[in-house]
Amino acid sequence: MILAVAAALVLTSPAFGNGAAIPVRFTCDGRDVSPPLHWTAPPAGTRSLSLTVVDPDAPSGHFVHWRASGLAPSSRGLGQGRHAPREAANDAGTEGWTGPCPPPGPAHRYVFTLRALGAGGNTLATATLVGRYRRRG
Repeated sequence: MILAVAAALVLTSPAFGNGAAIPVRFTCDGRDVSPPLHWTAPPAGTRSLSLTVVDPDAPSGHFVHWRASGLAPSSRGLGQGRHAPREAANDAGTEGWTGPCPPPGPAHRYVFTLRALGAGGNTLATATLVGRYRRRG
């Protein structure tokens, strides 16, 4: 008997590796544009993809930098500075990307989470990518 194994959903960026520093151009200290992102094919039955970016190290304990949804299952990424079909307000009170802008001190983590959503909005697969950014005082 042959068993089919589903490939995992993988999220990457050509701008930085998992756990590596996010380049300045994607932050409040640079052009503050969203970084390019790539992902692998989602599992069968995916109706749409959603993306969130959160700083769990923020002074408030949790700061949402980006809420994007409505990404087509056939898409394989977003280019630098590109917008998603639907973007909700982030914790800065704006729609779209708000780049890293932590207070001076230790690096903060920025967790990019891509979800493959099926019928009824249930999550079929999740992929994460973590970038770090530190502002110098």
